[in-house]
Amino acid sequence: MKLTISRESLLTPLQSIAGVVEKKQTMPVLSNVLLVAEENTLVLTGTNMEVELVGRVTPVHIDQPGRITVPARKLSDICRALGDEAPIDLVLEGDRLHLSSGASHFTLSTLPAEHFPNVEDEAESFRLELPQKELRRMFDATAFAMAQQDVRYYLNGLLLEVDKGHIRTIATDGHRLAMAHVELDTGCDEVRQVIVPRKGVLELSRLLDDVETPVTLVIGDNHLRATVGSYTFTSKLIEGKFPDYNRVIPRGGDKVVLADRATLKNTLQRAGILSHENIRGVRLNLATNELQVFANNPDQEQAEDAVSVDYQGEALQIGFNVGYLVDVMNALDDDQVKITLSNPNSSALIESQTDDRCLYVVMPMRL
Repeated sequence: MKLTISRESLLTPLQSIAGVVEKKQTMPVLSNVLLVAEENTLVLTGTNMEVELVGRVTPVHIDQPGRITVPARKLSDICRALGDEAPIDLVLEGDRLHLSSGASHFTLSTLPAEHFPNVEDEAESFRLELPQKELRRMFDATAFAMAQQDVRYYLNGLLLEVDKGHIRTIATDGHRLAMAHVELDTGCDEVRQVIVPRKGVLELSRLLDDVETPVTLVIGDNHLRATVGSYTFTSKLIEGKFPDYNRVIPRGGDKVVLADRATLKNTLQRAGILSHENIRGVRLNLATNELQVFANNPDQEQAEDAVSVDYQGEALQIGFNVGYLVDVMNALDDDQVKITLSNPNSSALIESQTDDRCLYVVMPMRL
């Protein structure tokens, strides 16, 4: 293998692929990136067996085609440290890859391309397109509510649901739920649900830009494949039955609070400083046009704050994990937030006042 490529053309896909490659691997080849040079294209592939990212660079001046794997992070770090001016020459000699740029020369160890695992191809069962900005918006609005290392493995991911007129993303860790949707004529006659693992959601999010350019999603029985520009991203799916999210969404709450989102967020953050380190509990006292926030901790420290709200109704006292509430305030992008409550033992329904594309449910806690 022998080729010449500009630093920027090589560094851009390398940085994306390095995020997929895990630092510590049981198989050494999984720490490597697969380089395949053929015709006038260089194809780079990284995987951790759960997700795979393929980036294509073209045109590339290729003197001799070939394929090899090299340490992903070392190659990425070298490219990042090089200057912009000189092009990069890559030459494979035996089991060593020589990288030259200007006066700089590096020799990298390699492993045979045959050792590199490929995500198996499977028959696609459904395909759809939507603007990158919409998928990114839904991921940003919901991914934070995914569980981390929960024994209920199906919660350690994000539910992607498609029906005839909508695409939805739903995430829950058992204590809170986030849901977002976009209206789209999908051509899907029946409801389809797949669970994308946490790593897959986070890595795919990094590829998406706030643009109208479409992303193509191909849903199979065991994999989700996304094509974004010159990248092809593949993620295994989590097997399992996601909870019925409709049963979790509270209905019929009679206490509706309207508040300035930024002001409420700041008030919650201030009080949360003195909440219990582990349970992060705060008590909310709701009265006419005022919401008081109280927190304390085992060191007998206390915080008390208040924010003006638009509320006419009975007084209510209820406890929440302050971190969950702040996460929702960060996810919403409207100036006004609407919180619907019913009693101290019922979950809160939190929405934007003007945008119905997202909703959030936070369970109360006893304090």
